[in-house]
Amino acid sequence: MTDQRHDVIIVGGGPAGLCAALYAGRGLLDALLIERGAHGGELLNTELIEDYPGFESILGRELAAKMSDHAKKFGAAFLTDTVASVRRLADGDFEVKTEMGQTLRAGAVIVTAGGTPSKLGVPGEKEFAGRGVSYCAVCDGAFFRGDTIAVVGGGDAAVEEAGYLTRYAEKVYVIHRRDEFRASAILQKRLFANPKIEVIWNTVVDSVEGGERGMTALNLRHAVTGATSKLAVTGLFVFIGFTPNTGMIKEHVRHDEGGYIITDDQMMTTIPGLFVAGDMRHQLTRQITTAVGDATTAAIAVEKYLAAKKETVGVGAG
Repeated sequence: MTDQRHDVIIVGGGPAGLCAALYAGRGLLDALLIERGAHGGELLNTELIEDYPGFESILGRELAAKMSDHAKKFGAAFLTDTVASVRRLADGDFEVKTEMGQTLRAGAVIVTAGGTPSKLGVPGEKEFAGRGVSYCAVCDGAFFRGDTIAVVGGGDAAVEEAGYLTRYAEKVYVIHRRDEFRASAILQKRLFANPKIEVIWNTVVDSVEGGERGMTALNLRHAVTGATSKLAVTGLFVFIGFTPNTGMIKEHVRHDEGGYIITDDQMMTTIPGLFVAGDMRHQLTRQITTAVGDATTAAIAVEKYLAAKKETVGVGAG
């Protein structure tokens, strides 16, 4: 399939992408969503969701299925493939190439490829993801009321989220591989003043243990002496970095120091016709609700962008 053209191509099938596809379909645009795997993104890694309006409690995979079905109802097309590159052409169209060799064109592109939380890469981490291991305090903190949990990291995110988690947990251990934090002074001051938090310095996690009901302990190793120990906890929150998935955009686009893309209030980047929504965009917080809000704005903005572009071409032709 070469040079198949669509009004808009949506890259990524998480909440932002599915919402963008829904609104593009409602706007009667020829929309194609490209997702490399199952639709849902990080929803598929979240067991239970309790902070999405209208659903007091819903499984992540169930919400993903509902969003996907809703987008299909309004006519969005879906392609299972991995986007290799997105490039704006001289005529203002976009060329989207996939790893399976397809070359597609579109009048606009909405990139909702999200980001990837950095993993520890230790035994048990993947096995207990969603069953004790988490990468989002706001998403999962409420599941650990009265528990003893651990946070790994030493930057702003780890220190700030450790404080947030004390709203729910009885005890929070912060495990850091060095003997000082990188976090800002004000965040450190708050952490050290919190009686529910205890810092374990110069220590790394070697593995995660647990059973059928979830994780139960961490195996630790002192980074200097090599001494090992076991820490009984029912939750592990990992905050050692997050990388926005922007590699497929093959032109320079304005971004912040963390690589998150900066957009205007219509979700358009510094490349005309290229829109971004969801976790890869520079913003205060990364939640399902903010992702779908971004996507709603982006899809409606695309509709207006394409209409204005068509009018300009028409005037030029006359």
